[in-house]
This record gives sequence, C-alpha cells and structure tokens, in this order.
Amino acid sequence: MVKFSKQLEAQLIPEWKDAFVNYWQLKKNVKKIKQSRNRKPIAIQNEQEFGFSILDPIRCIANKLSDRFHNGGHRSEILQVTNRNRGGGDGEDVYQTELLQLFSDEDEVKEFFWRLDEELNKVNQFYKTKEREFVERGEILNKQLQILLDLKQILHDRRRRDLQSKSDSPTLSRTNSSSRSSDSERLREDETPSEPPSPDDSISATERNGVNLIGAAMRTKSKKGKPKIAMTAATTTTRTITAITTMLWEDIVNSPKKESPGAGDHINRKKILCAEKMIRGAFVELYKGLGLLKTYSSLNMLAFTKILKKFDKVADQQASENYLKVVKRSHFISSDKVVRLADEVESIFTKHFTNDDRKKAMKYLRPQQQKESHMVTFLVGLFTGCFVTLFGVYAILAHLSGMFSAGGYMETIYPIFSMFALLSLHLFMYGCNLFMWKNTRINYNFIFEFSPSTALKYRDAFLICTSLMTAVVGAMVVHLLLRSSGFSPTQVDAIPGVLLLFFISLLICPFNIFYRSTRYYFIRVIRNIISSPFCKVLMVDFFMADQLTSQIPLLRHLESAACYLLAGSFETHRYEMCHSSKLFRELAYVISFSPYYWRAMQCARRWFDEGDVNHLANLGKYVSAMVAAGARLTFGMQPTLLWKVIVIATSSIATVYQLYWDFVKDWGVLNSKSKNPWLRDELILKNKSIYYVSIVINLVLRLAWVETVMHFSLGSVEYRLLDFSLASLEIIRRGHWNFYRLENEHLNNVGKFRAIKTVPLPFRETDSDV
Repeated sequence: MVKFSKQLEAQLIPEWKDAFVNYWQLKKNVKKIKQSRNRKPIAIQNEQEFGFSILDPIRCIANKLSDRFHNGGHRSEILQVTNRNRGGGDGEDVYQTELLQLFSDEDEVKEFFWRLDEELNKVNQFYKTKEREFVERGEILNKQLQILLDLKQILHDRRRRDLQSKSDSPTLSRTNSSSRSSDSERLREDETPSEPPSPDDSISATERNGVNLIGAAMRTKSKKGKPKIAMTAATTTTRTITAITTMLWEDIVNSPKKESPGAGDHINRKKILCAEKMIRGAFVELYKGLGLLKTYSSLNMLAFTKILKKFDKVADQQASENYLKVVKRSHFISSDKVVRLADEVESIFTKHFTNDDRKKAMKYLRPQQQKESHMVTFLVGLFTGCFVTLFGVYAILAHLSGMFSAGGYMETIYPIFSMFALLSLHLFMYGCNLFMWKNTRINYNFIFEFSPSTALKYRDAFLICTSLMTAVVGAMVVHLLLRSSGFSPTQVDAIPGVLLLFFISLLICPFNIFYRSTRYYFIRVIRNIISSPFCKVLMVDFFMADQLTSQIPLLRHLESAACYLLAGSFETHRYEMCHSSKLFRELAYVISFSPYYWRAMQCARRWFDEGDVNHLANLGKYVSAMVAAGARLTFGMQPTLLWKVIVIATSSIATVYQLYWDFVKDWGVLNSKSKNPWLRDELILKNKSIYYVSIVINLVLRLAWVETVMHFSLGSVEYRLLDFSLASLEIIRRGHWNFYRLENEHLNNVGKFRAIKTVPLPFRETDSDV
C-alpha cells in the first residue's frame, strides 16, 4: 500500500505546493513526540498521562470521580480549538488550540498543535484568496459574455434591417444612375459613425437575451442567508456596451470605399468570433481553476485526518475527534461557493458555446488526456533495435568497401544524413527533458500552454526519434549497397534527396497520421519565430528559437543539401559549385545570423510589450553572438592573424555574456545569499551536487568555439567527424540547459501560485459602476 505522504506528493498541485498542509513537517513533530515519550521513565509517563502516581491509588480514584462529577459522567475534553476571528463576520479566521489537561506540560505536543493551527490558518487563508479571485473572474466573464451576446443581437438586427431594406427597394434601381445612388446610400449607411446602438437599444437587447450571469453570484442571498449563484443582466453597464459596440463598428467607418457593402458585416462577424473564442477559453480556464481548488480542499482535509490519526496512535488518545470537527467547520471545507460556481459555469458554457450539447461542453471543460499505450513502448524498443543493427551493418560495409575514402561519397552522404542525425539527437534530448520534467513534476504543459489531450509524451518523442533514425540508416544501407553493386551514381545519389523530400512531405501532410497536431503546432511556432517581431511572443516561441540557435550546423547542412539538389550536383558530382560560389558564402552568413536575429527580435518585441529592460539586455546577448558567429565564419574563409584575434575577442565576450545569462537569469543560480551556496533557495533535485556538475558541464561546452581557432591538421573525413561531434555536443548542452531553464520557470510559477493561465479578454470596460 502506498504511503499517504507519497500519494499526497503525487496528487498535489505543484504550483500550490507551499500552500498545502506541510504534512512532512507535521510527521516530524509526531515523531518527536514519540521519541520524547520513549525516553521518559514509565512512572513519570504514567503520572503525566493519568494525573497521578501509581503509588497513590487514593488520589487516582479521587481524580476519576472528580472528572466524572464535573463532566456529568462524560469523558473530559482533551483540547479546545477556538476561532479568534479578527474582523468578525467574513473576517480572517485564526484558529488556536488550547490543551486543557492532558499533554499540557509536554513541549513537543504544544509544538505539534501550534504548527497544526498554523497550517490550518494557512490553508484557510489561501483558499479564501483563491475563491475570491475566481469569483471576481466569474463576474468579469459575466460582463464580457453579456456584451458579446448584446453585440451578436445588435449585428443580427442590423443585418435583418439591411435585408429588409433591399427587399423593399424599387425595381427601377437597376438602372445605372439608380444603382450608383443606391450603392452610395448603402455605403453611407454602413459607414455612418454617429449611429451606434443607443443605451435603450442595448438594454432592450439585454432584456431580450434573458441571460442570467454569474456577476451577482456572491451578492445574491438565498432565504437561508447563503450565497446564491445567479447571474443578472444588471452587471453589464450601458456605457460599456455602447463603447465597445462603437469600437467594433470603427472598422466600418474606416473601411475603404471600394469594399462591398457587406464588408463591414464581415469584419464585425470576424471580431465577434474572435471575442467569442477568447471568452470561451477564459471560461475553460476558470473551470479548470475551480477544479484545482476543489482538489486542494479535499487533499488538505485528507492530510489533516491522516496526521491526527498518527498523533492519536502515538499519544494513545482520541484528540483527533475534536480537532476534525473544527477543520470540517472551517471555510475551505464548509464553503460551497466553488462547487456552485463550477455548476453555473458548466450550464453557461453548455448553453452559449456548445448549443446545449453537454457532451461536447465536457470535452472542452474536462479534456481527456491521452492514455499511454504499450504499443508505443513496444515500437520504441523495436525501432531502437533496428537502428542499432542497421548502423552496425552500415559501418562494417562502409569500412570494407572503402567508401569513406571514395571521392564524392562524403559530399553526398554527410550533409543530409548528418542533418537527420542532429535532428534525431535533438528529439532524443527533448524526450529526456520530457521524462525528467514529468518525474520532477515540472508542469511543462502549463508553461508551454500545450493542450493536455494532444501534448507529446516522452515515449512519443522517443518513438519519433527512433523511427526517424531507423529510416535514415536504412536508406544509408540501401544507398551503400546499390553504389557498391555498380549502379550509376547519378541514380543512386538521388536517394538522400528523395528521403529529404519524403520527410518534408510528412511534416506538412494534412492527414491525421503520425502526430498531426504536433506537426502543425511545430509549423505554427516556426512561423511565429520567422515573423518576429510582428507577433506576440509566447514562452514556447522563444524556447524554440533558443533551440534553433543550437542547430545552426543543421541549417548549414540543409543549405548544402538544397544546393546539391537544385544545382543538379547529384547528377554532375560537381560539388565545388556549392562551396566555392559567392552566393553560398553569403547564404552561410544569413543562415548563421538568422536564429540569433529571430531571438533578438523576440526580445525587442517582449520589451515593447512588457517594458522590462531585462529583455533589452537579453537582446544584447544575441547581438554579441551574431558578431562572434560572423567573425568565425570570416576567419574560416580568411585565416589571418587579425581575424584570429577578432574571433578570440568577440567569442570571449559573447561566451561570458551567455554564461552569465545561463546561470543567473535562465537557471537562477550563482546567488551568493542563497541558503544553498551559489544556487537557488528552492531546488527540485534533492542532490545539490548535480547542479554544480551541470554548471561545469555548461561552462566547458560553451567553450567549444575554441576549436575554430586551433586549426587541427585533419583529413576530410576526420574534419567532418569532428564538426559533427562538436555540433552534437552543442545539442547535448542545449538539452541539458532545457531542464534547468524550465525548472526555474516552474519555480517562479510556484512562488506566485500560478496554476492556470490568464486569458486576455476582448472587451475593455469603460464603467466600473454596477
């Protein structure tokens, strides 16, 4: 049977961990009580427990009779828990336990109940805070939903009037002059800015909708005096509706005169659909938060029950009964606002977003996570075995046939197959990241805003990695066998190109096969990165852009492969065309700069949106990396002493900049005032030495650029292998960096108790009065 401490650790909400009952500390207090009692002599222990000495039977009988007389024949109370409400009514509850007779002289017992009271007060206060936040969020969503419904009604009425006016127009308007007059009248009608819906129209639209809102949920009282969740249209103010309606109709006013008369309606419908999507997402997040708060309540109640049972067992008394009565009367158990609010959200969501289809509504509100399939594990093992076997066969055949020293073979094989190998290695490292994040309960789905139903699991990442490498090595073996068998190199060398085109086609394949949601999400993220800084930057966008900065060798290989294919070098075997051309050298600069440029533009956009100067400092890091990369490329083409000095200077500055940002900003370590020397105050991994080893590894791998200035005397094959090894080390460093980067982000969320995302709302209120 699993111990409750492990069960609690597995089920608690990671971002709210500090707000839960500190069950582990309370266990330590119970253990202290047990150790203290075991050290006491039996006589003293009996005297403290029963209030008499075993050598004084007369006092024993007298105390028992006295207890029965004063308590009406009932057993005396062991402890008393009082609620010292500071403000009265709905003020802050503060619980304090008083030991009445037993345990009153035991310091360990006093400490246990003092800590128990502290934990109960903490849980109650946190629950009240979160409950208040969710109720206020519900009120805001009420107003947003009411505005949306009013706008939809107004737009519907307007379109109906337009259709009616068209049907009543005279047939003579078909002439050219009448047609021009009619068109101008309709255009003026669509563009008139002085006729937004009046307050009376808005109010009447609200009355026609007849929608109850959550807004007055906590202010409306039932007959019993408890909060009653009922929504009222009065929460939406007239000025809010008028202002927002005018804002939406500005598109009609500012639309070009060449647009068709119905263009304004189209723009309005598009805005309303966008607003509806945002409000729907906000309701989903609110419902998720309410579910988390219910889980928080039940787990804490169970924790109090378990720890008091442990105390009763150690103390050989029944102290839990009195205390549990107080716990059950406390706010986090007795309040039913969250339950009723969740029911209201369900009914509202079902009615307004899924056309009364409850089953469809539950798919949004309670998305089912994918079940882990044993088939995926089996396929991972199968493809891993196939990859290892095929790679061994390939290495033996290539060595025996002497293909590594054959002219043109490395030019054909290396760029494409090494590109796939680097991609597979990155996928493998990402799978390791997912495995570690899951085991350490880092909520990466929340951080990246992944959908739980379609998010990639670590087994899925390993499956993609192993299947990709099995296909690539299989193609390498086939290519080698055909070339060794005397087939024309012109025909055989097309295999790498066909393989590349196949995987590109699979990436954009519209059919629902091979993780379509993940593939399309990846394409959207790449689109957002390339369009920087013209779109809002999310966590997943700049995290992926950081991955691209470690995949510059892969992008260079992709450039070489594209050049070979487009220039027909696979047929002519004139590979020097791609390496010696001026265009190739210029593209090398562009490709080496692009990931750093995209990342720098993301920093600029975040600074513009958030106003945090740290983003400008981060931008400087990527600019320094661009300068260093350009200097190394130029030194590779012009290996002079001057450029060697420039490479050492620029790369050293960039490395120091990057190391500082890695450790201080991204990892949050190197804090001299931390309780963990030169680390953070909060660490997820229990073994602190791992962090120090990781710091050294990151430092060493950041210095891999030194190889570019050493110029080892190596052959073509050895140089390519060294280049591939350095690129692989950079990917390993990036995968290593990923874990600590997300760990630091997770701990920031924990510190701010952020367990659900705040969805931006479409309408801005202009009137705060209700």
